[in-house]
Amino acid sequence: MDKYKSKLNFNFQTNQLILKAVGVIDSFKGKWSIVEQSENDFLKALRKSATIESIGSSTRIENSKLTSVEIENLLKYLDITKLETNDKQEVVGYYDVLTNIFKGTPENLLAKKSIQQLHQRFLKYSTKDDAHRGKYKRRPIRFVATNPDGYQRMIFNTTEPSLVEKEMNEIINWTNQQLCSDILHPLIIIGLFVYEFLSIHPFQDGNGPLSRLLTSHLLLKSDYTFIKYVSFENLIEQNQNAYFEALKDGQINRHSYEERVDKWMLFFIQSIRTLTIELEQKHNAYKSKESYLNTRQKKIKNFIKKNQPIKLSDLDNGMPEISINTIKKDLQYLKANQIIESGGKNRGTTYAMKN
Repeated sequence: MDKYKSKLNFNFQTNQLILKAVGVIDSFKGKWSIVEQSENDFLKALRKSATIESIGSSTRIENSKLTSVEIENLLKYLDITKLETNDKQEVVGYYDVLTNIFKGTPENLLAKKSIQQLHQRFLKYSTKDDAHRGKYKRRPIRFVATNPDGYQRMIFNTTEPSLVEKEMNEIINWTNQQLCSDILHPLIIIGLFVYEFLSIHPFQDGNGPLSRLLTSHLLLKSDYTFIKYVSFENLIEQNQNAYFEALKDGQINRHSYEERVDKWMLFFIQSIRTLTIELEQKHNAYKSKESYLNTRQKKIKNFIKKNQPIKLSDLDNGMPEISINTIKKDLQYLKANQIIESGGKNRGTTYAMKN
Protein backbone atom coordinates (compact mmCIF):
# COMPACT_ATOMS: atom_id res chain seq x y z
CA MET A 1 0.00 0.00 0.00
CA ASP A 2 1.12 3.58 -0.68
CA LYS A 3 2.96 4.57 2.52
CA TYR A 4 1.48 8.05 2.43
CA LYS A 5 -2.09 6.92 1.84
CA SER A 6 -1.80 4.49 4.75
CA LYS A 7 -1.36 7.52 7.02
CA LEU A 8 -4.77 8.72 5.79
CA ASN A 9 -6.55 5.54 6.91
CA PHE A 10 -8.87 7.35 9.34
CA ASN A 11 -11.84 6.09 11.31
CA PHE A 12 -15.42 6.77 10.19
CA GLN A 13 -15.99 9.77 12.48
CA THR A 14 -12.78 11.50 11.39
CA ASN A 15 -13.61 10.94 7.73
CA GLN A 16 -17.05 12.46 8.22
CA LEU A 17 -15.66 15.52 9.98
CA ILE A 18 -13.11 16.04 7.20
CA LEU A 19 -15.72 15.59 4.45
CA LYS A 20 -18.03 18.09 6.13
CA ALA A 21 -15.30 20.70 6.46
CA VAL A 22 -14.09 20.16 2.88
CA GLY A 23 -17.66 20.61 1.61
CA VAL A 24 -17.99 23.97 3.37
CA ILE A 25 -14.59 25.12 2.08
CA ASP A 26 -15.34 24.16 -1.53
CA SER A 27 -18.76 25.80 -1.40
CA PHE A 28 -17.16 29.03 -0.18
CA LYS A 29 -14.42 28.71 -2.80
CA GLY A 30 -17.03 28.82 -5.55
CA LYS A 31 -18.81 31.85 -4.11
CA TRP A 32 -15.58 33.73 -3.46
CA SER A 33 -14.37 33.27 -7.04
CA ILE A 34 -17.32 35.45 -8.11
CA VAL A 35 -16.62 38.05 -5.43
CA GLU A 36 -12.99 38.22 -6.53
CA GLN A 37 -13.94 39.15 -10.09
CA SER A 38 -14.57 42.66 -8.82
CA GLU A 39 -11.31 44.27 -7.76
CA ASN A 40 -12.29 47.03 -5.36
CA ASP A 41 -10.97 48.89 -2.34
CA PHE A 42 -12.46 46.31 0.03
CA LEU A 43 -10.49 43.44 -1.52
CA LYS A 44 -7.31 45.52 -1.70
CA ALA A 45 -7.63 46.43 1.98
CA LEU A 46 -8.32 42.80 2.93
CA ARG A 47 -5.30 41.55 1.01
CA LYS A 48 -3.01 44.16 2.55
CA SER A 49 -4.26 43.43 6.06
CA ALA A 50 -3.96 39.65 5.59
CA THR A 51 -0.43 40.01 4.23
CA ILE A 52 0.75 42.02 7.23
CA GLU A 53 -1.00 39.59 9.62
CA SER A 54 0.56 36.59 7.91
CA ILE A 55 4.08 38.00 7.99
CA GLY A 56 3.78 39.03 11.63
CA SER A 57 2.23 35.79 12.85
CA SER A 58 4.53 33.45 10.95
CA THR A 59 7.67 35.18 12.20
CA ARG A 60 6.32 35.55 15.76
CA ILE A 61 5.70 31.80 15.90
CA GLU A 62 9.47 31.58 15.43
CA ASN A 63 9.95 34.01 18.38
CA SER A 64 10.09 37.30 16.50
CA LYS A 65 9.01 40.26 18.65
CA LEU A 66 7.76 42.65 15.96
CA THR A 67 4.12 43.72 16.10
CA SER A 68 1.91 44.10 13.01
CA VAL A 69 2.13 47.90 13.32
CA GLU A 70 5.93 47.76 13.45
CA ILE A 71 5.97 45.42 10.42
CA GLU A 72 3.68 47.70 8.43
CA ASN A 73 5.92 50.70 9.16
CA LEU A 74 9.04 48.69 8.33
CA LEU A 75 7.66 47.73 4.92
CA LYS A 76 6.32 51.22 4.24
CA TYR A 77 9.71 52.82 4.76
CA LEU A 78 11.83 49.88 3.66
CA ASP A 79 15.56 50.40 3.53
CA ILE A 80 17.43 47.09 3.26
CA THR A 81 20.63 48.75 4.50
CA LYS A 82 18.94 49.23 7.89
CA LEU A 83 17.80 45.64 8.51
CA GLU A 84 20.04 45.39 11.55
CA THR A 85 18.13 42.63 13.41
CA ASN A 86 17.29 39.08 12.41
CA ASP A 87 13.60 39.77 13.09
CA LYS A 88 13.54 42.54 10.49
CA GLN A 89 15.60 40.50 8.02
CA GLU A 90 13.17 37.57 8.15
CA VAL A 91 10.10 39.82 7.99
CA VAL A 92 11.30 41.41 4.74
CA GLY A 93 12.25 38.00 3.35
CA TYR A 94 8.83 36.58 4.17
CA TYR A 95 7.12 39.59 2.61
CA ASP A 96 9.20 39.21 -0.54
CA VAL A 97 8.30 35.52 -0.98
CA LEU A 98 4.64 35.85 0.03
CA THR A 99 3.88 38.75 -2.31
CA ASN A 100 5.50 36.88 -5.20
CA ILE A 101 3.43 33.79 -4.40
CA PHE A 102 0.29 35.95 -4.42
CA LYS A 103 1.29 37.39 -7.80
CA GLY A 104 1.48 33.84 -9.12
CA THR A 105 4.62 31.74 -9.47
CA PRO A 106 4.98 30.05 -12.87
CA GLU A 107 5.55 26.56 -11.42
CA ASN A 108 2.40 24.46 -11.09
CA LEU A 109 4.30 21.52 -9.59
CA LEU A 110 6.69 21.27 -6.67
CA ALA A 111 10.39 20.69 -7.27
CA LYS A 112 13.47 20.43 -5.09
CA LYS A 113 15.03 23.40 -6.87
CA SER A 114 12.00 25.67 -6.43
CA ILE A 115 11.67 24.81 -2.71
CA GLN A 116 15.36 25.54 -2.14
CA GLN A 117 15.00 28.81 -4.04
CA LEU A 118 12.07 29.82 -1.83
CA HIS A 119 14.19 29.06 1.25
CA GLN A 120 17.06 31.08 -0.18
CA ARG A 121 14.77 33.99 -0.97
CA PHE A 122 13.10 33.92 2.45
CA LEU A 123 16.50 34.10 4.19
CA LYS A 124 17.99 36.44 1.59
CA TYR A 125 18.62 39.22 4.12
CA SER A 126 19.34 36.98 7.14
CA THR A 127 23.07 37.29 7.80
CA LYS A 128 23.12 34.48 10.38
CA ASP A 129 21.92 32.01 7.73
CA ASP A 130 24.58 32.70 5.09
CA ALA A 131 26.18 29.25 5.44
CA HIS A 132 23.08 27.13 4.89
CA ARG A 133 20.68 29.36 2.92
CA GLY A 134 18.96 27.29 0.23
CA LYS A 135 20.73 24.06 1.24
CA TYR A 136 19.40 20.97 2.99
CA LYS A 137 20.50 20.56 6.60
CA ARG A 138 23.80 18.95 7.54
CA ARG A 139 23.18 18.60 11.27
CA PRO A 140 20.34 16.69 12.98
CA ILE A 141 17.48 18.67 14.51
CA ARG A 142 15.62 17.32 17.53
CA PHE A 143 13.04 19.01 19.71
CA VAL A 144 13.25 17.96 23.34
CA ALA A 145 11.58 18.94 26.60
CA THR A 146 13.59 19.13 29.82
CA ASN A 147 11.91 17.98 33.04
CA PRO A 148 12.62 19.69 36.41
CA ASP A 149 15.01 16.83 37.30
CA GLY A 150 17.05 17.53 34.17
CA TYR A 151 15.81 14.51 32.21
CA GLN A 152 15.21 15.26 28.55
CA ARG A 153 12.48 13.57 26.53
CA MET A 154 12.02 13.66 22.78
CA ILE A 155 8.87 15.51 21.68
CA PHE A 156 9.52 15.87 17.96
CA ASN A 157 12.13 14.01 15.95
CA THR A 158 13.06 15.01 12.42
CA THR A 159 14.69 13.19 9.52
CA GLU A 160 18.44 12.57 9.71
CA PRO A 161 20.45 14.76 7.30
CA SER A 162 21.60 11.76 5.26
CA LEU A 163 17.98 10.84 4.47
CA VAL A 164 16.59 14.31 3.76
CA GLU A 165 17.21 14.26 0.01
CA LYS A 166 15.53 10.86 -0.38
CA GLU A 167 12.47 11.70 1.75
CA MET A 168 12.00 15.12 0.17
CA ASN A 169 12.15 13.65 -3.33
CA GLU A 170 9.58 11.02 -2.34
CA ILE A 171 7.03 13.44 -0.88
CA ILE A 172 7.53 15.97 -3.71
CA ASN A 173 6.94 13.27 -6.34
CA TRP A 174 3.95 11.84 -4.47
CA THR A 175 2.36 15.28 -4.04
CA ASN A 176 2.77 16.14 -7.72
CA GLN A 177 1.36 12.78 -8.82
CA GLN A 178 -1.66 13.05 -6.54
CA LEU A 179 -2.44 16.65 -7.52
CA CYS A 180 -2.49 15.53 -11.15
CA SER A 181 -4.51 12.36 -10.59
CA ASP A 182 -7.74 13.82 -9.13
CA ILE A 183 -8.12 10.81 -6.82
CA LEU A 184 -7.48 12.44 -3.45
CA HIS A 185 -8.95 15.83 -2.61
CA PRO A 186 -6.29 18.59 -2.99
CA LEU A 187 -6.79 19.77 0.60
CA ILE A 188 -5.91 16.27 1.85
CA ILE A 189 -2.84 16.18 -0.40
CA ILE A 190 -1.67 19.63 0.73
CA GLY A 191 -2.28 18.81 4.38
CA LEU A 192 -0.18 15.65 4.15
CA PHE A 193 2.61 17.42 2.28
CA VAL A 194 2.85 20.06 5.02
CA TYR A 195 2.95 17.37 7.73
CA GLU A 196 5.72 15.49 5.90
CA PHE A 197 7.69 18.67 5.22
CA LEU A 198 7.64 19.62 8.91
CA SER A 199 8.49 16.07 9.96
CA ILE A 200 11.46 15.96 7.60
CA HIS A 201 12.53 19.50 8.56
CA PRO A 202 14.84 19.65 5.52
CA PHE A 203 16.64 22.90 6.30
CA GLN A 204 18.79 23.93 9.23
CA ASP A 205 16.50 26.90 9.96
CA GLY A 206 13.36 28.50 8.56
CA ASN A 207 11.33 25.30 8.12
CA GLY A 208 8.23 26.59 9.91
CA PRO A 209 7.85 29.82 7.92
CA LEU A 210 8.70 28.01 4.68
CA SER A 211 6.01 25.38 5.36
CA ARG A 212 3.43 28.15 5.65
CA LEU A 213 4.65 29.84 2.46
CA LEU A 214 4.39 26.49 0.65
CA THR A 215 0.88 26.05 2.06
CA SER A 216 -0.19 29.34 0.46
CA HIS A 217 1.55 28.38 -2.79
CA LEU A 218 -0.20 24.99 -3.00
CA LEU A 219 -3.61 26.38 -2.03
CA LEU A 220 -3.38 29.04 -4.73
CA LYS A 221 -2.30 26.49 -7.33
CA SER A 222 -5.42 24.48 -6.39
CA ASP A 223 -7.58 27.60 -6.93
CA TYR A 224 -8.21 28.38 -3.24
CA THR A 225 -7.57 32.04 -4.03
CA PHE A 226 -9.36 33.29 -0.92
CA ILE A 227 -6.19 32.49 1.04
CA LYS A 228 -4.82 35.86 -0.16
CA TYR A 229 -7.46 37.70 1.85
CA VAL A 230 -7.25 35.97 5.23
CA SER A 231 -4.30 34.87 7.36
CA PHE A 232 -3.71 31.14 7.92
CA GLU A 233 -0.55 32.07 9.80
CA ASN A 234 -2.50 34.23 12.25
CA LEU A 235 -4.85 31.34 13.02
CA ILE A 236 -1.87 29.09 13.76
CA GLU A 237 -0.36 31.74 16.03
CA GLN A 238 -3.61 31.89 17.99
CA ASN A 239 -3.71 28.09 18.29
CA GLN A 240 -0.06 27.14 18.63
CA ASN A 241 -0.59 24.46 21.25
CA ALA A 242 -3.18 22.64 19.14
CA TYR A 243 -0.96 23.07 16.07
CA PHE A 244 2.09 21.44 17.68
CA GLU A 245 0.04 18.77 19.46
CA ALA A 246 -1.56 17.72 16.17
CA LEU A 247 1.87 17.40 14.55
CA LYS A 248 3.31 15.49 17.52
CA ASP A 249 0.39 13.05 17.54
CA GLY A 250 1.43 11.76 14.14
CA GLN A 251 5.11 11.90 15.01
CA ILE A 252 4.70 9.43 17.89
CA ASN A 253 4.58 6.57 15.40
CA ARG A 254 6.84 8.11 12.77
CA HIS A 255 8.01 5.61 10.13
CA SER A 256 5.86 2.80 11.51
CA TYR A 257 2.71 1.15 10.16
CA GLU A 258 0.71 2.82 12.95
CA GLU A 259 1.59 6.37 11.85
CA ARG A 260 -1.62 8.33 11.27
CA VAL A 261 -2.19 12.01 10.65
CA ASP A 262 -5.87 12.19 11.61
CA LYS A 263 -5.46 14.87 14.29
CA TRP A 264 -3.19 16.94 12.06
CA MET A 265 -5.53 16.66 9.07
CA LEU A 266 -8.51 17.70 11.18
CA PHE A 267 -6.58 20.67 12.54
CA PHE A 268 -5.38 21.69 9.08
CA ILE A 269 -8.69 21.42 7.25
CA GLN A 270 -10.88 22.76 10.06
CA SER A 271 -8.51 25.73 10.32
CA ILE A 272 -9.08 26.52 6.64
CA ARG A 273 -12.82 26.13 7.23
CA THR A 274 -12.55 28.64 10.08
CA LEU A 275 -10.81 31.05 7.70
CA THR A 276 -13.69 30.83 5.20
CA ILE A 277 -16.18 31.63 7.95
CA GLU A 278 -14.06 34.57 9.12
CA LEU A 279 -13.72 35.89 5.58
CA GLU A 280 -17.43 35.50 4.86
CA GLN A 281 -18.27 37.46 8.01
CA LYS A 282 -15.95 40.27 6.95
CA HIS A 283 -17.48 40.31 3.50
CA ASN A 284 -21.03 40.35 4.84
CA ALA A 285 -20.19 43.19 7.22
CA TYR A 286 -18.71 45.18 4.37
CA LYS A 287 -21.64 44.38 2.08
CA SER A 288 -24.06 45.86 4.56
CA LYS A 289 -22.44 49.22 3.92
CA GLU A 290 -22.72 48.76 0.14
CA SER A 291 -19.33 50.41 -0.19
CA TYR A 292 -17.89 47.23 -1.64
CA LEU A 293 -19.52 47.99 -5.01
CA ASN A 294 -17.46 49.94 -7.49
CA THR A 295 -18.91 52.97 -9.29
CA ARG A 296 -19.97 50.96 -12.33
CA GLN A 297 -21.73 48.29 -10.26
CA LYS A 298 -23.58 50.92 -8.25
CA LYS A 299 -24.72 52.51 -11.50
CA ILE A 300 -26.07 49.16 -12.78
CA LYS A 301 -27.77 48.48 -9.45
CA ASN A 302 -29.46 51.89 -9.48
CA PHE A 303 -30.55 51.40 -13.10
CA ILE A 304 -32.19 48.09 -12.18
CA LYS A 305 -33.81 49.59 -9.10
CA LYS A 306 -35.33 52.42 -11.16
CA ASN A 307 -36.48 50.32 -14.16
CA GLN A 308 -37.10 46.81 -12.77
CA PRO A 309 -37.78 44.26 -14.01
CA ILE A 310 -35.34 44.62 -16.87
CA LYS A 311 -33.51 42.45 -19.38
CA LEU A 312 -29.85 42.39 -20.36
CA SER A 313 -30.76 44.24 -23.58
CA ASP A 314 -32.28 47.08 -21.50
CA LEU A 315 -29.01 47.53 -19.66
CA ASP A 316 -27.01 47.30 -22.89
CA ASN A 317 -29.14 50.01 -24.49
CA GLY A 318 -29.29 52.18 -21.38
CA MET A 319 -25.54 52.02 -20.70
CA PRO A 320 -23.73 52.07 -24.07
CA GLU A 321 -20.48 53.11 -22.39
CA ILE A 322 -20.23 49.68 -20.66
CA SER A 323 -19.49 46.56 -22.72
CA ILE A 324 -22.11 43.83 -22.60
CA ASN A 325 -19.55 41.31 -21.28
CA THR A 326 -18.77 43.61 -18.35
CA ILE A 327 -22.49 44.04 -17.66
CA LYS A 328 -22.91 40.26 -17.61
CA LYS A 329 -20.09 39.88 -15.08
CA ASP A 330 -21.50 42.64 -12.89
CA LEU A 331 -24.97 41.07 -13.00
CA GLN A 332 -23.46 37.77 -11.91
CA TYR A 333 -21.61 39.53 -9.09
CA LEU A 334 -24.72 41.42 -7.91
CA LYS A 335 -26.73 38.22 -8.01
CA ALA A 336 -24.09 36.20 -6.12
CA ASN A 337 -24.10 38.83 -3.40
CA GLN A 338 -27.91 38.68 -3.20
CA ILE A 339 -28.43 42.28 -4.25
CA ILE A 340 -30.50 41.34 -7.28
CA GLU A 341 -32.41 38.25 -8.41
CA SER A 342 -33.28 36.85 -11.81
CA GLY A 343 -36.16 35.00 -13.44
CA GLY A 344 -36.70 33.33 -16.79
CA LYS A 345 -34.12 31.78 -19.11
CA ASN A 346 -31.72 32.82 -21.82
CA ARG A 347 -32.81 36.03 -23.61
CA GLY A 348 -36.00 36.11 -21.56
CA THR A 349 -34.10 36.48 -18.28
CA THR A 350 -35.19 39.47 -16.22
CA TYR A 351 -33.47 41.15 -13.29
CA ALA A 352 -34.92 42.89 -10.26
CA MET A 353 -33.82 44.01 -6.81
CA LYS A 354 -33.87 41.20 -4.24
CA ASN A 355 -36.44 41.76 -1.49
